Amino acid sequence: MPLFFALMNENITHSPSLPVSGQIASWSIPCFAVGLVLGFAGCASEPDSHVVSAPPPPPPATQSVITTTTTTTPAVIMGQHGSVTTATPVVSTVVVTQAPPAVQQEVVLARPSSQHAWVAGYWTWRNERYEWMTGHWEMPPSSNSVWVAPRWEQQGSSYRFYEGYWN
Repeated sequence: MPLFFALMNENITHSPSLPVSGQIASWSIPCFAVGLVLGFAGCASEPDSHVVSAPPPPPPATQSVITTTTTTTPAVIMGQHGSVTTATPVVSTVVVTQAPPAVQQEVVLARPSSQHAWVAGYWTWRNERYEWMTGHWEMPPSSNSVWVAPRWEQQGSSYRFYEGYWN
């Protein structure tokens, strides 16, 4: 006979003759206690449960960034006391496999003077990501200079950055 029923029968058979309500009261406490014991015992015998989650996502694909250095025509620099030296400016070219974001809308501030030219904002590549360079007013090197804005050009599946310059 299962333990639960044995205890229940024991309480009923050993209880003094009481009215039916007394008999229910006399065996309801052991039933409750046995239920608790059996209930907890059942939990202890179940297998351990483990939280299973999806594996972590893979790390983001690294951007293929190729930085090449190119040189331009040597420049003549006049030094002190009439000495002449030549220097070769170095221009860095960045090629990225991720397309640049759309150009941001900018608020053009008041022009400081009639000689100033607006240099529009643009996306550049820094610290392995795109960064927005805010537009600003700039004084051209000469009165007939024109600003050639920096730009990104697609080359196959890559994007090459060309620096802005005064022409």
